Amino acid sequence: MKPAVNFLTELRATLMLAFPIIVGQVGQMLMGITDSVMIGRVGTVPLAAAAFANGVCNLVFIVGIGLLLPVAVLTARAHGAREPRECAQYLRHGMALAAMVGGATLVLLFALATQLHRFGQPPEVIAEVVPYYLLMTVSLLPSFFFQALKQYSEALGHAKAPMAILLACVLLNVGLNWLLIYGHAGFPALGLAGAGVATLIARALSCAVLWWWLAHRADVRVEWPERWRGSLDGARLKEMLHIGVPAAGQWLFEAGAFTAAALMMGWIGTVPLAAHQIALSCAAFTFMFPLGLSSAVAVRLSKTVGEGRTAALRPIGFGALGASFVIMSCFGLLFAFAGGLLARGFTPEADVVALATQLLVVAGIFQIFDGGQVVGAGVLRGLHDVKVPTVITFVAYWIFALPGGYLLAFHTPLGSVGVWAGLAAGLACAAALLGWRFHRLTGAKTGP
Repeated sequence: MKPAVNFLTELRATLMLAFPIIVGQVGQMLMGITDSVMIGRVGTVPLAAAAFANGVCNLVFIVGIGLLLPVAVLTARAHGAREPRECAQYLRHGMALAAMVGGATLVLLFALATQLHRFGQPPEVIAEVVPYYLLMTVSLLPSFFFQALKQYSEALGHAKAPMAILLACVLLNVGLNWLLIYGHAGFPALGLAGAGVATLIARALSCAVLWWWLAHRADVRVEWPERWRGSLDGARLKEMLHIGVPAAGQWLFEAGAFTAAALMMGWIGTVPLAAHQIALSCAAFTFMFPLGLSSAVAVRLSKTVGEGRTAALRPIGFGALGASFVIMSCFGLLFAFAGGLLARGFTPEADVVALATQLLVVAGIFQIFDGGQVVGAGVLRGLHDVKVPTVITFVAYWIFALPGGYLLAFHTPLGSVGVWAGLAAGLACAAALLGWRFHRLTGAKTGP
């Protein structure tokens, strides 16, 4: 009975931390979903253009988030070891890292703006995408700063404020979309570009508000940097990059696979690309649940290591994996049996709805694996094990998922559905290998 009680106690603590993180992640994703829904009412071409631009920008965004993940992991460990000055320094260096990542992102994506025609997308999509693409690129800079602040706040146990701020910004984004996409209340009807302006404003405001909240909170003051200027500690940056670079690699391999899948959809046609955007928006929304759980379990495991409670590692990790299985099984059933209803919420175009419904059936199948692989990566990150998981994700997505999806899409009658079937195979491979890795590391010993 004692192990069962311990398991449930640890699971309850993980879920309590995960809940506001999940709500915050869902809020962030709702910003993209509301953009897709409201853009879809303008037409199929704008929706396809949004899918293409978001695919390119999100690939770089995911890499940046991966590089900033050490802020949460290392702050949580220092917080568990009762080292407030270390917490402050990890935030200061994390914000500096966010500035570096953001600057590099702007240079890269602005240079790429002149080469978008080389991705083989439909001409009508390329003709409309550039203004929206540039606005989304600029909006990444405040997003990186927000991510560093958010992870720091969650590592200290303050997950509700980022959640509330993100939800408020979703509502702001919807209101600005209504004004700027459609031209209500005397504003110009900017169409797709209007959605980009709305997202930029909402993201910048969310960063400013979270900074202000943390800087004025009394119980954070002891762990808040006393000064922001001054030289950076090379050893500390190296420690952060030791975790961040492999984590970024993991997310790059997965996000890159989905971006490549979007490109393959564009090769097939505008309707498949629009349908892909709908199915991906739904899958990305549900993915926020295990992603939030992954962030929470990484923080909890890192803090547990700092506290020296090594006996709790397996209950915490396997509890999170079990919770992910249950949550994503429910979403999988929803996609399988209500896919048509979900697709019609994005667009009235019958051909797009029909194809998106088929894609959502496949998405319903891989939901379980998607949750397992992201939580599996989180539990390993909490143990500071990042190199082997990076290899695992490369093999799963670029050896299995993409070649398999290409073969099924272009050399079998499956077509667009084959791309998603390949992704499902890659996710299943990653989930199995990451789960096995955690089992092996915490079996005979309690750490990597």
